[in-house]
Amino acid sequence: MSAALEIRGLEKRFGATRAVDGLDLVVPAGELFALLGPNGAGKTTTLRLAAGLLAPDAGSIRVAGHDVAADPLAAKRVLAFLPDEPQLYAKLRPLEYLAFVAGLWGLEPGVAQARARDLLALLGLEGTVNDPVETYSRGMKQKLVLAGALLHDPAVMILDEPLTGLDAAAARLVKDLLAARAASGRTVILSTHILEVAERVATRLAIVSHGRVVAGGTMADLRAGSDRTLEDIFLELTREAP
Repeated sequence: MSAALEIRGLEKRFGATRAVDGLDLVVPAGELFALLGPNGAGKTTTLRLAAGLLAPDAGSIRVAGHDVAADPLAAKRVLAFLPDEPQLYAKLRPLEYLAFVAGLWGLEPGVAQARARDLLALLGLEGTVNDPVETYSRGMKQKLVLAGALLHDPAVMILDEPLTGLDAAAARLVKDLLAARAASGRTVILSTHILEVAERVATRLAIVSHGRVVAGGTMADLRAGSDRTLEDIFLELTREAP
């Protein structure tokens, strides 16, 4: 199976702090992959490096076969990145924002507008198309940036805490949408602190601690024949020494 994301020997420092420390990770295509770890483990830094938003100090990253350092445009064309804090233009209305995003991707306007309306309807935002983004709640903004990420139908999606700010119904909708994308052959890579969500929806997982992957695979791989929950495994692998 081809790799949607392949990371080898990745390192990133911020001053004296080593945020990512020789991290290796391979995500097969067509997976809903969850990246887990405690605060400060290096998850967000790793995802930003993979998206080409930060430059690594060492190591290599390939997205759908494209080297992020050697051919960043090719890597970014097949990718969508959703940060943990939505970045939106407050005065724009939803369709204006999505038209702006479509222009960045070079989408034909008629096709882009049809996709935008379909996505807004799918995410339950069709009733707010005339409202400026500044009137949106945190959860509504999260859904709008998700619509923007989906607009060009990326082969690989990287989402940092995509369920933040969503109520139960909206979170279920987003989880089902992401699972459907993975089932269709697209790849979804997400970080989350909600272990129950990762255990239930992810096809594969990796646990990061101190900038390294300390365990990975399917839930069956992680359990290794036991009946432990993901929470049990996570706490065992990331517990700090007394």
